Order: sequence, then structure tokens, then C-alpha cells
Amino acid sequence: MDKEVLLEMKDLHTAFRIKDDYYDAVDDVNLSLYPDEVLAIVGESGCGKSTLATTIMGLHDFNYTRVSGEVIFEGENILEYDEDKYNEIRGGKIGMIFQDPLSALNPLQRIEDQIEEALIYHTDMTKEQRMARVEELLTRVGIENPKRIMRQYPHELSGGMRQRVIISIALACKPKIMIADEPTTALDVTIQAQILDLMLDIQKEMHAGIILITHDLGVVAQMADRVAVMYAGEIVELANVNELFKNPLHPYTRSLLNSIPQKDSENEELHVIQGMVPSLVNLPRTGCRFAPRIPWVPESEHEEITQLHEAEPGHFVRCTCYKHFKFDYEV
Repeated sequence: MDKEVLLEMKDLHTAFRIKDDYYDAVDDVNLSLYPDEVLAIVGESGCGKSTLATTIMGLHDFNYTRVSGEVIFEGENILEYDEDKYNEIRGGKIGMIFQDPLSALNPLQRIEDQIEEALIYHTDMTKEQRMARVEELLTRVGIENPKRIMRQYPHELSGGMRQRVIISIALACKPKIMIADEPTTALDVTIQAQILDLMLDIQKEMHAGIILITHDLGVVAQMADRVAVMYAGEIVELANVNELFKNPLHPYTRSLLNSIPQKDSENEELHVIQGMVPSLVNLPRTGCRFAPRIPWVPESEHEEITQLHEAEPGHFVRCTCYKHFKFDYEV
């Protein structure tokens, strides 16, 4: 029996207008999210990860952005929704945990008002019920003395506390899907671990699907069930988390994993990936987009029109350059 799909992206493109032309930042992405699953999307900054999240949430200015393809949720393509229809699911059935809680929270509103806002919009609760739910949510995300915190403003809280408030806003209406965009970037390691544990606990409780966007592969190893590796707007590898860490195939994935410091290699130099992610304007639109950063690999190893190949059951990799890839120091 096929598993129920919570969210399905089909041939998804998001292009930004630069001067008079549109350039794809998300280019032909096909992904599915299932209940009780954490799907991690990883890659360097500028690969299109956050753009993918904001596309699902419908947070783009369509004067400067062109979106095509489908995002299927509850049998409907939500990309066709107008703003009012989007507002019915945004914050209700789909919650988002933003990267920087200080800029995501309103500095002029008390914490209780910001959490209550989603409840006013998506539920029929009375004022008393809403306040009880706000207190319950703050307790749920590990905030002590919630009654006092409810009355405070964002600047009065620490970074970890603000991130907990953001999570409680995302959870307020028990969403089916949570999109977490770098949820632990600005936090120290101890608080980071607490936030990740909290997200997993809540997910188990609500059977939600989580899309976790991060460049921290340690977080991926701890949290994820499946991993999609993104480079220059494309998915270059997709696999189960254990499979990806044990047997990475695409040169980009192998380069990312190779650049993590290892505890038993104190005297070895860190691997550095040559070059950088190309800008939207300079992005090669044909052939393997990672090819310029592995110049020692002959052109004949790459596909002219790259495709995702199922190298092993459930393990997909783009282009054919992975088959004989070696690092420059191995050649």
C-alpha cells in the first residue's frame, strides 16, 4: 500500500526578475513529504533552499517573482490560491519556523498577542480559551513561568526563548506540516539540541511532516528521515538519511560531507570545495551545474541534459559524473 502523501511538489520553478529577465532560483523540483517524516533540504547558501520554503508558503511578491509547477496539498494545487485562500492554510494547516526570530516577531506586540493572532484567525475560541492555549503552548515549548513571559516583548527575551515563541506560534493550530528554515542557526549548541528535541517530540505528538532547511549536516544526521541535497536550484541527490551518510554519490554531496571536520583527523587540512555557488544570472542552464567546481572531471563524464537517476532503490542522483568521481587529490 502506498503511503499517504502530505505535500507533493511537481515540476516546481520559482524565478526572480532581474532587470527585464526572469532567472530560476528553484528549477524543476519534484519532492514529496509524508506524515511523521522529517525531510531535510541541505546545501550551501544561495542554493535555493529558503526560496523553496517561501514558495510553498506563498510569500513571494508576484511583481518580481514567477512561480510555475504544482504544490499539491489536500488534493489541491495551492499555488493557484489567492491571498485569502492562502491565509486559511498559512499558520493553520502549514506552520513556518523562521530563521531569525527577532525579525519574525513584531517588536511592538506582547508575546501573548502574537501567539493569539493565529488562534483568532483559524479557530472559534473565546478570549479565555485563547489565553489558556497560549499559556499551554509556552509551557509545551519548555518556557518556565509562561504567565510572565506572555506579557513581555520580544527584546526582553533571549535568542533561545524567542525561537521557542516562534515554534509555539507555528504550532498554535496543530499544523499538518511544519517548515523549519534554519531553526537553530543563531543558537548555542545546548539550546540547539533542546529546540531540535522539542520539534521531534511535537512532531510525534501531532504526526506532522517537517521540511527542515539547513546547512548543518550534524542537525540532519540527528533529525532527518530523508535528505534532498540542493545545488544551484536543482535537487542533485535524494536518499534515506543513513544511506546518504554511508554512501553519498553525487560529487557535491561527497564534497559537503568531506568538508566536515573529523575528530580523528586533527592534523589533516579541511577539504575546501573550489569556487562558489554561481549567481542566478551566471548560472549554467545546461549540463551539470556543479561541473565548473570539479574542473578535473572530463566533460564526457557529465550529461548534456542532466536527469535524476535511481542509482539504488530509493536513492536518486543527478547527472552521470558520480559514477567515476574522485577528488582532485585522489586523481
